[in-house]
Amino acid sequence: MFEFIRVAAVNPGVSVGDTAQNRLAVIQAAKDAAAQGAELAVFPELCITGYICADLFFQKPLLDTAARAVSEIACALTDTPIVIVVGLPVDIDGRLVNAAAVIYKGKLWGIVPKTYIPNYNEFYEDRWFTPAYDVPEASVSSESFGFGAVYDVPVGTDLVFDAFGCRFGVELCEDLWAPVPPSSRLALAGCEVILNLSASNETIGKREYRRSLIGKQSAACLCGYVYASAGRLESTTDLVFSGYNAVFENGVCLAEEPALLSAAGAIAADIDLGRLRADRRKLKTFSDCGRVSGMPTRRIVIDRQESAADGSLHPVEKLPFVPSAREDRRKRCLDIFEMQCMGLDKRARVVGYHPVIGVSGGLDSTLALLVSAGMMKKAGRPMSDVVGITLPCFGTTARTHNNSVKLMEAIGITALEIDIKAAASLHCRDIGHPEDQFDVTYENIQARERTQVLMDYACKIGGFVVGTGDLSELALGWCTYNADHMSMYGVNASIPKTLIRWMIESIMEYKIFPEAAQVLADILDTPISPELLPPDAQGNIAQQTEEIIGPYALHDFFLYYMLRFGFAPDKIYYLAKRAFAKDFDAQTILKWERVFYKRFFSQQFKRSCLPDGVKVGSVCLSPRGDWRMPSDASAHIWLNMLDRMETI
Repeated sequence: MFEFIRVAAVNPGVSVGDTAQNRLAVIQAAKDAAAQGAELAVFPELCITGYICADLFFQKPLLDTAARAVSEIACALTDTPIVIVVGLPVDIDGRLVNAAAVIYKGKLWGIVPKTYIPNYNEFYEDRWFTPAYDVPEASVSSESFGFGAVYDVPVGTDLVFDAFGCRFGVELCEDLWAPVPPSSRLALAGCEVILNLSASNETIGKREYRRSLIGKQSAACLCGYVYASAGRLESTTDLVFSGYNAVFENGVCLAEEPALLSAAGAIAADIDLGRLRADRRKLKTFSDCGRVSGMPTRRIVIDRQESAADGSLHPVEKLPFVPSAREDRRKRCLDIFEMQCMGLDKRARVVGYHPVIGVSGGLDSTLALLVSAGMMKKAGRPMSDVVGITLPCFGTTARTHNNSVKLMEAIGITALEIDIKAAASLHCRDIGHPEDQFDVTYENIQARERTQVLMDYACKIGGFVVGTGDLSELALGWCTYNADHMSMYGVNASIPKTLIRWMIESIMEYKIFPEAAQVLADILDTPISPELLPPDAQGNIAQQTEEIIGPYALHDFFLYYMLRFGFAPDKIYYLAKRAFAKDFDAQTILKWERVFYKRFFSQQFKRSCLPDGVKVGSVCLSPRGDWRMPSDASAHIWLNMLDRMETI
């Protein structure tokens, strides 16, 4: 469902050497995981026997009962819809391998031997086990595991399994720590999820390193990575095991065992295969690497039905552009501010340090002004070289006008006021447009007059106009063509509206401009508006943007998942209902999603001729960078999908 798959990492609790007890523990744990909706579960390395059996691995009774346990587990789970991968020692033509057995609905689908056998420090597996590359057999008979039905079971590290609409591969413990892990080649061969059976002992500092290793491998392979390790019920003769379980997706931890030392337990998470597939389609380096470093594989189709996972165990952020943790959010905002300042500084080095900004008292122009002032601070230049111009017209309110003036005065830039009412009125008369006809023409006259004044003044002083428009406005086309749409450099072009508010707040918290704290607080509290219609009878803002085009929180959500992952409207709608369950009903979300797609497609012509602007995040609409789209493309497919949803 929507390309999710539910996975589990399970530590059943192991009794060393007791294959009967371990078999029962695996069966029960698998049924419990399936009851929670898991479709794919990985168990620890050698969990059928226990990892610390040492020379007991040479004992035939242990090997025989371990092999029979595979068929007994498979038989017990015949009616349980879950693929499980368990670890055991397997004798293959006189060679003992540390292996993973892939089991589903009464059948053994494959055996994956461990590739890299550790033989250093506390590890001496080479005493018992043969590495995968020294195993000659490509298959073994199911009879050797006690199955009544006789069939060949594939053996190898080249096995790509396909189940529930997901391709997955297997590696074991030390394989992950190698310079070239098997998972790298499996991912290049098409595996979207990697399962790791491990018995990683715990030492001081190892947990953090191991966690980092798993995360980096999942990111490098653009895959989901499910890791299950032996727990503290393993023998503590010389080692202690933590039972660390974790699920990562492209570098992000979805779930992990919180306890430092766990006897038994399980974690589950929904991996979003749609995200992974989107990145693999987009990042050509991944496919190029596959041609260079890939390997021949054998694909094993286990189950052709699609996953039933609904994604409810996958985190979904209401504000995907904004980190939820305060410290993370502040750091990101300050990093972005630094990038904006440096980008503007480079442009100023070429065209001169005389930025000109139209200051409206709104969020966008405030941030552009702060960036310009921050750039001057870093360059060691006088703040007076920044020119801020407030351009009151028909819709300007006293509150925003006063805030504009106070902000410029507090920061110490050169402040000008150029009233454009007379010029706008003259233009209305010139084109025969009644001044009391409050339509788009009436609004655009004001917007274009402002831009003309700014550019002409910049020309007069040898300066350049700093654009204020943000990513959200560009996505929706909420700007006047060749007016606020245009500048010599757009510092906010890749920053969404939902993040700009936090940018200003972080600048306040960090006291970069302490003298402006009071006015910045009031600007943050001011409703978002283009102020192109006259104020109401009380002089308040009469035109509030979010009442016209919809909440920016929703539009930024739609934008992120459409551009970042290419998700279809139905999946975005489903995720939005989860994220905004306490804020909007389903019909409201659907209404504004329709508005988003209509505006996004119809307004591409504005984005096709954007000025330069620094890219700061993973989503950007620059026609020279991340987004290329014909201006006359049709939204028919996307809107039809939303129409079908309205009838459900």
